[in-house]
Amino acid sequence: MIEIRGLEKYFGALQVLKGIDLDVEKGEVLSVIGASGSGKSTLLYCINGLEPIQKGSVVVDGTDVHAKATDINKLRQKLGMVFQQWNSFPHLTALENVALAPRIVKGKSKAEAEAIAEKQLRHVGLADKLKVYPNNLSGGQQQRLAIARALAMEPTYMLFDEATSALDPELVGEVLDTMRLLAEEGMTMICVTHEMGFARDVSDRVAFFHKGVMEEIGPPAQIFGQPESENTRKFLANVR
Repeated sequence: MIEIRGLEKYFGALQVLKGIDLDVEKGEVLSVIGASGSGKSTLLYCINGLEPIQKGSVVVDGTDVHAKATDINKLRQKLGMVFQQWNSFPHLTALENVALAPRIVKGKSKAEAEAIAEKQLRHVGLADKLKVYPNNLSGGQQQRLAIARALAMEPTYMLFDEATSALDPELVGEVLDTMRLLAEEGMTMICVTHEMGFARDVSDRVAFFHKGVMEEIGPPAQIFGQPESENTRKFLANVR
């Protein structure tokens, strides 16, 4: 379980998260929507310790992410992260890219790591691309490679930061299908997304962020069908 209490985050004098309280249960899919600059991506960076926080707490399975005594590298093994840009190692094949972290971080043998990598590449529909270098993959395939790389660490949670926003429109669907598959398998996911169809169809809950505040959170039917906040209504009127 992820438990966030009173989370405040500043960049200099600019406050980007203003007292966020949020629980994410195991097996839940939470989509986070809102305009650019509303604090959505920063929330993910605070959850996995990529950004320090100024106030409040983030607790993952009983461990305080921002406590000085926390082994953040060990904790991050629980938190798979997929960014807007896929950041593969260009000199390594798809298989080698995915096998790298299990070898280095988890100390797996080459054979073990490659078995994990092959399994996860098959999982995301890239079984025929094991020996291919990233530059010879489409953007959608490279993002699915990034998902496989995160899954290879056997995380408890997956954090997606606008995983489709850098893709050409015709490639978005294959990545969303992979994310849907993970949701159906019971993976706990927090998805910062501009894809309203995904948020509506796949999420258990949707959170709307506005200027650093979690303005509204609820089931997709309520958020999209009967939003309580005027800001939510305005946002959805503009994105549909």
